Amino acid sequence: MSSEKPATPKGMRDFGPEQMVRRQFILDQIREVFERYGFQPIETPAMENLSVLTGKYGDEGDQLLYKVLDSGDFLAGVSDTDLREGFRKLLPKIAGKGLRYDLTVPFARFVVMNRHELVFPFRRYQIQPVWRADRPQKGRYREFYQCDADVVGTESLLCEAEFLLMIRDVFYRLGIVDFSIRINSRKILGALAVLAGMPGRETAFCTALDKLDKTGIDAVLRELRDLGCEHTALNNLSPILQAPGSTGERLLAVESLPGLSDDGSKGLREVRTILAMAAGMHMEPDRVLFDPALARGLNYYTGAIFELKATRGSLSSSLGGGGRYDNLTGVFGMPGVPGVGFSFGVDRLYDVMEELDLFPARALRSAAVLIAHFDEPSFGHSLGLLAMLRREGISAELYPDQAKIKKQVAYADRKGIPFTLMVGPQEIAENRFGLKNMVTGEQRHFKPEDLADYLRHETMSND
Repeated sequence: MSSEKPATPKGMRDFGPEQMVRRQFILDQIREVFERYGFQPIETPAMENLSVLTGKYGDEGDQLLYKVLDSGDFLAGVSDTDLREGFRKLLPKIAGKGLRYDLTVPFARFVVMNRHELVFPFRRYQIQPVWRADRPQKGRYREFYQCDADVVGTESLLCEAEFLLMIRDVFYRLGIVDFSIRINSRKILGALAVLAGMPGRETAFCTALDKLDKTGIDAVLRELRDLGCEHTALNNLSPILQAPGSTGERLLAVESLPGLSDDGSKGLREVRTILAMAAGMHMEPDRVLFDPALARGLNYYTGAIFELKATRGSLSSSLGGGGRYDNLTGVFGMPGVPGVGFSFGVDRLYDVMEELDLFPARALRSAAVLIAHFDEPSFGHSLGLLAMLRREGISAELYPDQAKIKKQVAYADRKGIPFTLMVGPQEIAENRFGLKNMVTGEQRHFKPEDLADYLRHETMSND
């Protein structure tokens, strides 16, 4: 009788201890930056009612939602007619819930349900997994973590400017120095759609532009032409979509387009204001680039949009992004609540940091020191040393079994523990213990009261 070989579903992964320590390092840096900017944490359920999720991400997004079958006999209320009419008619009768696609829509639902308890403007961050029935490929997974920060209850463009600085601060803390933040506005995109002869079809226009990095300008222009974009309009837009030069030059290029709508001009003014505020908070101007072709495809964005990328390494896909979504809570019965937010993709950040070898030493080890013991009495004495080190804030392990010192040292080496503390009868009698540096092989002797300070200094200085 054969048994099936165990495997994870495609696009989903296990994470071992080393990976989890690295992931936790990333999350800790993001969390510390979020809290420094005054954001508070919340969590929402993994599952939402499908009525909450559908219609918020566009047709392509709706297709990527994981639907959850109702419990029990989910086919009990299904007729032969329902089966013949296809899955669109059948789905509402057998699946009323879905796994969350992102954290922003559940957050909007949370705001509406808790509006009487929240203090506005409300600044929240959320770090949880999301699920998308996408085609797995390098840097793209079906289950992945997002780290969101959002502000609702204010129209101030200070929020967008602060987000630019938060993104920069996180990247610097992670050691990612080669990155770019691109910014645009849905108001500008709407104006370009009108100039392209596609008024009222901004979603289709943006969906085509969103493929620019993947398929190239020629493929995007062909798709726009197939969608009915006029030849003359394409000729006018093509240089704008590929506009070289600085942010200032790109803004002027769009501003000089004949027939640019008032809404498009307003979008340009907003982008300039955001950049000016960020500069006032010492944001380096070369870190942010205005890109009139940036067209994040989510339907709920209404104002500024931004996207972040690493510019070194093979993984040049988006590491996150966001934008303003002034009308999002309105679909849940709470109109007039402006909002803006952005999200980091933890898994892609991890892949970039791993490729560029950016994880510090402390993100690779399980403990700072292993206590190795020679015999049973030494093991007993080591218990006090173990407690003392941990009380002093030093991560420490005591080898749990009676084994040869060579085996204990090999264990420390395999786990990447940088120091081994030797405890034997002579060391106990002299109250001085040998501390071996696992990297250099050097061994020094310390009294217990000096151990913590030395380990603290050495492990911090080597990171």
